[in-house]
Amino acid sequence: MIIRKSYKFRLNPTKKQAGIFQKTLDECRWLYNHLLEQRKLCYEELDQSLSKFQQNMFLPLFKEERPGLLLVHSQVLQNVNERIDKAFKSFFRRCKSGEKPGFPRFRGFDRYDSFCYPQSGFSIEGKELKLSKIGNIRIVQHREIQGKIRTCTIRREDGKWYACFSCEIEAIPLPVNDKSIGIDLGIESFATLSDGQKIENPRFFKKAESELAKAQRKLSKCEKGTPERKKQKKVVSKIHQQIKNSRSDFCHKISRDIVKEYQYICIEDLSVAKMMQDSYFAKSIADVSWNQFTQFLTYKAGEAGRKLGIVNPAYTSQNCSQCGDRKAKSLSERSHRCQICGYTAHRDVNAAKNVLALGLDSLVEIPRSLRLQARE
Repeated sequence: MIIRKSYKFRLNPTKKQAGIFQKTLDECRWLYNHLLEQRKLCYEELDQSLSKFQQNMFLPLFKEERPGLLLVHSQVLQNVNERIDKAFKSFFRRCKSGEKPGFPRFRGFDRYDSFCYPQSGFSIEGKELKLSKIGNIRIVQHREIQGKIRTCTIRREDGKWYACFSCEIEAIPLPVNDKSIGIDLGIESFATLSDGQKIENPRFFKKAESELAKAQRKLSKCEKGTPERKKQKKVVSKIHQQIKNSRSDFCHKISRDIVKEYQYICIEDLSVAKMMQDSYFAKSIADVSWNQFTQFLTYKAGEAGRKLGIVNPAYTSQNCSQCGDRKAKSLSERSHRCQICGYTAHRDVNAAKNVLALGLDSLVEIPRSLRLQARE
C-alpha cells in the first residue's frame, strides 16, 4: 500500500540566503493578495467567477508589472494560485454545509510563512538542499528520506527556516497480533485505556502559562513599530513554539507506543470545536490536544497495518460496560457503580471498555472471540 509521509528538516541558510527566502515569501504574499483582489473585483463588478486556470494566464502579465516575481520559480507562483483556489473551494463548501464561512482574507507579514515547489526545482545534494532561483542551502538531515519525494515546502517558524518534504512510500505493516485496546480521552488523565492503564495529562500550556503571561504583558507595554516590541514579540513566539513542540513530541511518542503494541485500536470521534464553545474547560481542552493525537494515531495505524475503529462517544460514560444499563452521571462523579449488575470501576475505565466494544463491532473483520472478550 502506497501512503504519503512528510519529513521536516532544519535549514541553516546564510544571512544572504535568509534574505532571499524572505524576499520570495514577500513576492508570493503579494501575488496571493493580488489574486484574491482580482477574484473579488471580478465578482463584484462583473458578477463573474475566475477559475484557477484563468488566473494562471495572468501570471506572465504580473511578472511584467512586478519584476520581483521573475526571481521566483514559476511552479512556486502557480502553487500560490492553487492556495487561492483551495481557499475559495473551502469557503463555498462551508457555505453549503451551514458552517461559518470565513471568506478568504488578505495576508499580512505574519500570516504568510511558506512557499512550495510542487513538482520540480529542488534536489538534495549531500548536506545541501538545492533550490531553483535561490541556490544551495545547508540542511540538517537527521534521518534518511524514504520513498519518492513529491513536494518541497520551505517554511518560516519563529525566525527559523525548515524544509518539509512530502513523500510517497510503500507501507511496511508490523507483525499481526490479537491485542485490542479502547481509549477514552479526558482532561484529568490524557487517556485511559480499557485495560486500566492511565496516561497522565502533561498540561504543557498550564506549566508555561505564567511565563507566557509575563512575556505578553511586557509586549503590550512596548510601543508599536519599535525594535523593543519586535524583540519581545520573538520572545512570546518562542514560548508558543516550545509549547507546540512539546505537545507534538508527546503525541508522537504515545501514539507510536500504542500502535506498536495493539492490532485493534478503538477511539472516540470527538468534536473538539463544539466542546470548546462556551465551555468552562475550553482552555484545558485546547491544551490536551486530542485532535493532534487522533491525527497521529490514524496515520501511524494505517502505515503499520493496524485496524482503527472510531466510535460515537455518546453515552460511553453513562452505559455500564458489563450489562449495558444507562445511568446519567455528572462530571464530578469519577466512579461507575452499576445498580443492576453491581459492576464497579473508574468512570474513564468503564468508558474505555464501552469504546472498545463499540469499535470492535464497527470493524467487521474482527474475530468474534475478540468481540466477546471486549464485552467481558
